[in-house]
Amino acid sequence: MSKFLIFILSISIFASVTLNAAVYKGQKEFVKKCVKCHKAGQVFVSTKKKREWNVFMKNKGEKLAEIHMESKDEAAEASREYFQSRAFTKNSKHLKDFLFEYAGDSGNVPACN
Repeated sequence: MSKFLIFILSISIFASVTLNAAVYKGQKEFVKKCVKCHKAGQVFVSTKKKREWNVFMKNKGEKLAEIHMESKDEAAEASREYFQSRAFTKNSKHLKDFLFEYAGDSGNVPACN
């Protein structure tokens, strides 16, 4: 019984660690996908507070994707494919953690270079 308990405990710990989002993965995604349009990445992230980023990132970034899909800006048009992709949905939790970590009211400053 104890081997089974240890096995279940180790599986649950492993699963909980892999399900959590990571700030560094969100930063990597931001640099890879967002900086080309939002050139001043450090400044851009801090323009919103955590509460505002939370609104944009609810439901796996649905509102953020919607804003980019409706924009008439040429740069936003180029990003439409990404916002419709599975990659955005998959990485939105990491992006959300990054945006929260470096929001205007967080006191942290990202190094997006």
